[in-house]
Amino acid sequence: MSRHVSAEAVAVIGGGPAGLMSAEVLSLHGVPVRLFDAMPSVGRKFLMAGKGGMNVTHSEPYDLFLSRYGGRQARIKPLLDRFGPESLRQWLKDLGIDTFVGTSGRVFPTDMKAAPLLRAWLHRLRIQGVEFHVRHRWTGWAGEGTDVLCFDTPAGERRVPSPAVVLALGGASWPQLGSTGAWVPLLQARGVPVEPFKPANCGFKVLWSEYFRQRFAGAPLKPVALKFVTREEKVISQTGEFVVTQDGVEGSLIYAVSSRLREAIAASGEAVIELDLMPGRDLGDLIGRLSRPRGKLSLSNHLRKCLGLQGVKAALLRELLPASELKEPDRLGAALKGLKVRLTAPSPIEEAISCAGGIPFEALNEHLMIRKLPGVFCAGEMLDWEAPTGGYLLSACFAGGRAAGLGALAWLKDNESSPALS
Repeated sequence: MSRHVSAEAVAVIGGGPAGLMSAEVLSLHGVPVRLFDAMPSVGRKFLMAGKGGMNVTHSEPYDLFLSRYGGRQARIKPLLDRFGPESLRQWLKDLGIDTFVGTSGRVFPTDMKAAPLLRAWLHRLRIQGVEFHVRHRWTGWAGEGTDVLCFDTPAGERRVPSPAVVLALGGASWPQLGSTGAWVPLLQARGVPVEPFKPANCGFKVLWSEYFRQRFAGAPLKPVALKFVTREEKVISQTGEFVVTQDGVEGSLIYAVSSRLREAIAASGEAVIELDLMPGRDLGDLIGRLSRPRGKLSLSNHLRKCLGLQGVKAALLRELLPASELKEPDRLGAALKGLKVRLTAPSPIEEAISCAGGIPFEALNEHLMIRKLPGVFCAGEMLDWEAPTGGYLLSACFAGGRAAGLGALAWLKDNESSPALS
């Protein structure tokens, strides 16, 4: 079964923050918009991201904020220059969502939740005339052009003429929420380059013993300081926390350096991090306390009484140090300030918060239009960039979605393709 609809509306494919922002920009300028999503409802990954508190952006100085985008900073900067953290906070305020800055500098809605934000946003988009079409899985274009889109729907194939399209289909992390990466062969077939997806903001595998795995999976390690030396001999050091898992480690401190760890594993088969289990404590003082006579105390009780060290931190020493080093105050003290943990592989991309890879910026013009496909724009995690958690991912998705929407608007005006603009 195949059916056609009117060609007057611009199509936005993907109902995450990038797609919704593109739809908002276009509809605000009087362009009819149809937004399509393969899932039964839009914003599913957005809602998942807000489960632990909806971290929308960060309040740190702008130059530092931009540095979080690593090698893609120069490409992300023009997007954020036009719609950065302060603009995003004002946009949320205009939506009726007040924000506050947490102790870490991260910015949250006052109620910490994603659902009220999404509801308010969708209500405004509907008022602006955006039509939503769910359970519409994009399967490419009809024929050689890009003016007729094809969708697989519960009612059969649907063909939708559109003068322009914004693709905001996500990457390949959390596929159960809609980001499957199924679009990759569709664009590659049109000659669009796509870099392979890699997990980002992900956990890593560690070969724990069965005892440690069963006893301490889920235990938080905090506070700890992590140090990692890159292949270029750059020392990365950061304090925070993470969690022991059944087969490794995950959490904010790990996510912050995940791209570097992933690169190291790809190059040499492993990445070695050093953990300071007692940040802020002097090594000499630790050794002095460890050198006190133990008497009949077990090592666990000795560590607890002289250092206040117990639980997963004490167990980690036993897990990773030879028995001989546990008996020597100098070596035990050194391990407390620099315990080596070997990471053997990143977690699967399906378990990652986000991903690297996708369409390189070099394949796009300054308006995020695919050079080989005039009238086709891209935004969000479809593009080849990555950033740590902390509001950076959402900030760039919002900014990129806005840029793609403005790009499509400019293209429509230049080509006089939309009845709303004629």
